[in-house]
Amino acid sequence: MSEKPSYLGLLNAVAVAEGRAHAYLRAWIEVTPSDEVRQVLRTVAAREGEHAMSFAKRINELGYEVRPGNEDDAGKAMKIASSSRSDLEKMKAFKLHRIDTGTKPDVFDDFFKDHSIDVATGELLGRYIAEERDSGRLLRSCYEQLKRQAGEGPTAGDDSVARLESKVDALCRAVDELRQIVCAQTMPSKP
Repeated sequence: MSEKPSYLGLLNAVAVAEGRAHAYLRAWIEVTPSDEVRQVLRTVAAREGEHAMSFAKRINELGYEVRPGNEDDAGKAMKIASSSRSDLEKMKAFKLHRIDTGTKPDVFDDFFKDHSIDVATGELLGRYIAEERDSGRLLRSCYEQLKRQAGEGPTAGDDSVARLESKVDALCRAVDELRQIVCAQTMPSKP
């Protein structure tokens, strides 16, 4: 390729992050006591590993090599993943409880702002984004299940739960008002 692609940094960042996630998820799989958590982590880890290799391959096809990032972050992630912390604590430590809120734009919304992305890279990014969003939903569901098992209610950061509770409260008030109106209309009038 004659000119360095403007999106090469994005591809490199994805390759490095996905490789690290694959490694720490595999370490977590080895220590989790939960078969359900293990199954979710296996699915997500397999995707992360494939993404790391696919992006490294694409970078190589473009004539470049993956440049590794800061290894300190990778070491911290491995310590957390292989620790005796609960699965719920690990979810929070990795901020997996903050993904897929379903209400706000995510990091992937800006990936295609670069209109110079070639077809092969665009295909790779599209599949990656779809799988990452699905992994986010899987992890979020797993997190919610772990919270219920731990007896934890919604936290202040759970915007979607707070909004839903607000709507249910408003609906209950409306039903109560409607009940009062119907009761008032069905009461026999005094002669």
